[in-house]
Amino acid sequence: MKLVVGLGNPGRKYEGTRHNVGFAVVELLAKRKHAAAPKANFQGEVTEVEISGQRVLLLCPTTFMNLSGRSVLAARDFYKIENNDILIVCDDFNIPLGKLRFRADGSAGGQKGLADTINRLGDNKVPRLRVGVGPVPASWDPADFVLGKFAKDEQTEIEISIQHAADGIETWVTLGLTVCMNKFNA
Repeated sequence: MKLVVGLGNPGRKYEGTRHNVGFAVVELLAKRKHAAAPKANFQGEVTEVEISGQRVLLLCPTTFMNLSGRSVLAARDFYKIENNDILIVCDDFNIPLGKLRFRADGSAGGQKGLADTINRLGDNKVPRLRVGVGPVPASWDPADFVLGKFAKDEQTEIEISIQHAADGIETWVTLGLTVCMNKFNA
């Protein structure tokens, strides 16, 4: 089994914000695969899909971004999933809008939900897909920027990026991380 985690913040207030791109990607994948409605479990919303004959658990933590690791750890431990079979999907304001970056490991790069997840899992060797939402304008506070919504002229680009990210997840499940890095990284 694989675990795909979309990071974001719960509630209507945060819908459509840059910080909720992880949720949007996982929700699109669930829709594509005709997943059942998500159920509350592991301090998140969970559903299961099948991709190329493989079971994939889709999780959107409802702990708020900075405590996402609680939810990921609970799901990982319950299903006894190896860290390399987990994919964390999150926003990254250091990557230009619309660009994707798959990585096998590394630091959180300032993404607090990813940092909490790495900390709770006890290992930075957790695959991740960063979805570019940047750059932060010079006059903006990064926290305000990621909690803001996309501008009208950015909508088409982020929608395409979300579709490519969902494609990337399917590729990760079927062909692995190296293929994803070669095919999708900016």
